[in-house]
Amino acid sequence: MLRVLILGGYGFFGARIAKALAAEPRVSVVIGGRDALKAAAAARSLALPAQQAVGIDARGADFAVRLRELGIDVVVHTAGPFQGQDYEVARAAIDARCHYIDLGDGREFVAGIVSLDASARANGVSVISGASSVPALSSAVVDRYAPRFARLAAIRIGIASGARAPGLATVRGIFGYLGKPFTRLENDAWVTTHGWLDLHRHRFPSPLGVRLMGSCDVPDLAVFPARYAGVSTVTFHAGFASHLGHLVVWSLASLVRARLLPSAASFAAPLNKMSRILEPIVSHRGGMFVTLEGLDERGVLFTLTWSLLAAQNHGPQIPCGAAIALVQKLARGEQLPVGAGPCVGLLSIDEYLAPLRELDIREVPP
Repeated sequence: MLRVLILGGYGFFGARIAKALAAEPRVSVVIGGRDALKAAAAARSLALPAQQAVGIDARGADFAVRLRELGIDVVVHTAGPFQGQDYEVARAAIDARCHYIDLGDGREFVAGIVSLDASARANGVSVISGASSVPALSSAVVDRYAPRFARLAAIRIGIASGARAPGLATVRGIFGYLGKPFTRLENDAWVTTHGWLDLHRHRFPSPLGVRLMGSCDVPDLAVFPARYAGVSTVTFHAGFASHLGHLVVWSLASLVRARLLPSAASFAAPLNKMSRILEPIVSHRGGMFVTLEGLDERGVLFTLTWSLLAAQNHGPQIPCGAAIALVQKLARGEQLPVGAGPCVGLLSIDEYLAPLRELDIREVPP
């Protein structure tokens, strides 16, 4: 039995991952977090024994000791936001000789996980950051379709949400950089853009249709230029289910950029609450796209777009696919690379989506 501790196992992403892994006969799930009562309630809802719920402080000085006492083999860290977090949780997992997987979406956090590579190798464990839609799924798409190009020049990625908002921690991470500057690679130059500005439209396949999109800071912007040699442009945009909701966020970002508002972070909680109230009247559909541009073997300009469409508000569950799939691999006795790095090149599209097959999610290939 592979013993897996899910930090934040009663949260938005953690609960979904816990439910999937609790159904695995070769996995023993332990739900953990600082709130022991919530952990216990989550365990009961999955018919897990009481001892498979623990109150635990992942940032406590004794976390590595607790991992050893609990006999943990894998730590799945879902407790964001990851923007601004350090690597104390991952370091403790390494000290306890546990594999570590997180759903990090912070650019610096995911790209910087390589700083733990030497210690992870020394202890013989895998330390994987960014086991989420980006960069795990986005890189799987690029890896599948890049061979069609003689030269891959540009990677453009986007995600549009449905009505159901993700957890508050995720929303706080997003609102933290509204209107704030960050860089991305465009035409072989690092240029400055601003969070949730660069307003434009993207047309998804039917029935999703047109969505407003804005610039977002994600790990791919740092990881992909190094991973895919010759790529001169990498962009990422995101949008909301409601045009009005998107324009509200765009307006807040504009105020921050103009320095009329120091930060939009304080708006995260009330707007997240409002989005839940309005959920019944907003579209339940969301989607993701990855567009690749370059030259084919004849030297002719070539573009293709892969899309993923979600309905019934199942889109927010897509980020859970990577962590579930990686733990399933370990449970089958498969080896993951020893060392520390972003979650790229570890899963195919099919492997990523397999744990989500009961959801209303479908690929639209090029």
